[in-house]
Amino acid sequence: MILAGDVGGTKTVVGLFEDAGETLRAAQESEYRNAEYTTFEAILDAFLQSTGHPSLSAAGFGIAGVVLAGHVQMLNRSWSMDAAALAERLDVPCVGLLNDLEAAAYGMLFLPPSDFCELTPGTARRPGNIGVIAAGTGLGEAFLHWDGAEYRPFASEGGHASFAPADDEEVDLLRYLRERFGGHVSYERVLSGPGLVNVYEFLRDSGRGDEPAALRERLRAGRAPEIVSTAGLSGEFPICVRALELFVSIYGSEAGNLALKGLTLGGVFVGGGIAPKILPKLTGGAFVRSFRAKGRRSELLGEIRVAVALNTKAPKIGAAHYARHLRDRERVRHR
Repeated sequence: MILAGDVGGTKTVVGLFEDAGETLRAAQESEYRNAEYTTFEAILDAFLQSTGHPSLSAAGFGIAGVVLAGHVQMLNRSWSMDAAALAERLDVPCVGLLNDLEAAAYGMLFLPPSDFCELTPGTARRPGNIGVIAAGTGLGEAFLHWDGAEYRPFASEGGHASFAPADDEEVDLLRYLRERFGGHVSYERVLSGPGLVNVYEFLRDSGRGDEPAALRERLRAGRAPEIVSTAGLSGEFPICVRALELFVSIYGSEAGNLALKGLTLGGVFVGGGIAPKILPKLTGGAFVRSFRAKGRRSELLGEIRVAVALNTKAPKIGAAHYARHLRDRERVRHR
């Protein structure tokens, strides 16, 4: 059995996988609220106790944090993880730690075609680097490097790169956010759940949209990102419609930036929790238009396939397959 997990800021999903020919089959899964546990290891102990402490051959975890030399210190929790220490604790020969988007990128390779919604097929299907961009609580970006024989995942902190406006309205958005956050404005300040709210408040505060009393009351009582996105999809409030349109346009533009930086001729996958929820807007054309609007390189962007991943379990799936890869490599090395 392989133990795998997706460790986020607020929750952790842990599961067991078993070999099934060329792939892995999910055997068991549990979800834990991080606030109820003092350490990551406490979650692992609880899960393994509930599953009868099965014999493990490897383990892999996608973590919301920067992984350096097999060690990660989470930013929004006091948790730290070390691959060697976890391998000893779990009594396995290898533990793989990946950034959560790195794990999600690797997981995309093992999702069936039915788990994707294609935004544009591109004109050149070929092996090549793949980019993954995922807006959720924050903005994650990662790549799969094609080395001529296989894909190798590598992480990025591109979500914290500087937001680059594409027109006058976005320039005004940048000015608004610079004043709010005291200087640097990252793409995450726009392309995330909180970022969608920032876009909405920019439209409201700049006079580009009116906030009806009914909407104001909803925002006070509920989760603002979900309220804005739901109203934007339904068309109930024009300001929410415009906020979602602007969000989608900027999302497409940054996905195009990612494609250029990684020369992702193998495609771009849009992951994360937000994309499946706003799929009607993503398929409306604005995302792809912004993706391709890169001046002299627009033709190149037109060759690249873009698809939305509908399966939000990609990080856990990727962590499990990465652990299997490490295990098999170790077995070959020790023959």
